[in-house]
Amino acid sequence: MKLKKMAALFAVATTVAVVAGCSSSSKETTAETTEAQTSAEETTAEETTEAETAETEEEEEENYNTGDASKDNPRNQDEIGEDELMVVSFGTSYNDNRRMTVGAIEDAIEKASPDYSVRRAFTSQIIIDHVKSRDNEIIDNVTEALDRAEKNGVKRLVIQPTHLMNGLEYTDLVDEIAQYSDAFDKVAIGEPLLTSDDDFKAVIKAITEATAEYDDGETAICFMGHGTEADSNQVYTKMQETLTAAGHKNYFVGTVEATPSLEDVIAAVKESGCKKVVLRPLMIVAGDHANNDMAGDEDGSWKTEFEKAGFEVTTVVEGLGSVPAIQDLFVQHAQAAIDSLK
Repeated sequence: MKLKKMAALFAVATTVAVVAGCSSSSKETTAETTEAQTSAEETTAEETTEAETAETEEEEEENYNTGDASKDNPRNQDEIGEDELMVVSFGTSYNDNRRMTVGAIEDAIEKASPDYSVRRAFTSQIIIDHVKSRDNEIIDNVTEALDRAEKNGVKRLVIQPTHLMNGLEYTDLVDEIAQYSDAFDKVAIGEPLLTSDDDFKAVIKAITEATAEYDDGETAICFMGHGTEADSNQVYTKMQETLTAAGHKNYFVGTVEATPSLEDVIAAVKESGCKKVVLRPLMIVAGDHANNDMAGDEDGSWKTEFEKAGFEVTTVVEGLGSVPAIQDLFVQHAQAAIDSLK
């Protein structure tokens, strides 16, 4: 199955030994951060390589509508004052989804931090170039955003990534920011979404509440993450284990690129006795992976493979970033970074 890989990200991923059961959830550089000591091999969902994500963007003409780019705020304005809060995301070329996920997170952080000017940076140059070429929307990459902040005379800079986990891309971000240590008086970097045990519990509460309408004791609720062959894939195992320990035995986590695989998830759902399945991405944005690998009608997608296995399938193509409780968790991480500057 040839699926577009462009907006693969971040957005985010998961895993499990899926459990059966369909019963009835040098100037101050602060880094709340420094837990970012993952090995250089670690690649997260948001950390799909540019080569992988680019493979179809320039080869295939889009035959789908991603929404109105003019409704999206690229947050690249100048003359913003001395306090900036930069929200760094992998990005997505799906215009409406970008506004409802990344944009919603930015809006929530802005509302909670009125003393800071919120600005945007994407890490995927492929997505930045594509959106610029297609929609004439200018989104800064991290280097451009840091240069812009320096030019604007920002003195206190807080960076809040929307990464799912503390992996290679987060480490790269920390390293790049370190090169600007002399450009600002104070710098702080917020934590990724899934950092502490409390974060896992908060995310599980958020996703189970967001899918509560489907939790009828007869339906398997399956979250599709990206996955990686690196050690950071264990974050998905922890997600599954935490779900199961909380009594959500009809919730399953799988990945596109690693384990547990789609085949693993289908086998676990069969064992559970559930006859219906709800599919939802465990990624910050609902981009190409969610629309094609998960919900697509092409052979090999999660939707079609579950249908072949005899299940009634419902797809929910909504990124985690659209969930208010997830937005609130990023707000908390950003506030902790702000507080560290005091």
